[in-house]
Amino acid sequence: MKPLTSEWIGKADADLATAQREQAAEEPNYDAVCFHAQQCAEKYMKAQLVESDVRPPRTHDLSVLANLLGPTDSLSSDLQPDLDWLTTLAVEIRYPGASANAEDAARAVAIAARIRAIARSSLVTN
Repeated sequence: MKPLTSEWIGKADADLATAQREQAAEEPNYDAVCFHAQQCAEKYMKAQLVESDVRPPRTHDLSVLANLLGPTDSLSSDLQPDLDWLTTLAVEIRYPGASANAEDAARAVAIAARIRAIARSSLVTN
């Protein structure tokens, strides 16, 4: 594995740990949970790109990253709605007028964990 790939993975895992820790807090900040879940997914996808010799673009759009990774069983079209939802949510909650709730946070962490599992599986087999 490339050193830069490992750096992306370390940062992604730190984001997931932060999301999970905040989710379990006595008074969780659900916006922060969702933001860090999206960041985990984004960084794992960028790790896959780096490992495939593709320079990741400076984007936070998970669908753009998925398209760059190409069509694979692991990033099948059934994941697309989750990628779009998580990307949109992570942007919207950063501004007044929108807030995440416990349900959003749980879904965001589940999506991030799924992307993590897919990416780790792909990175181990390459």
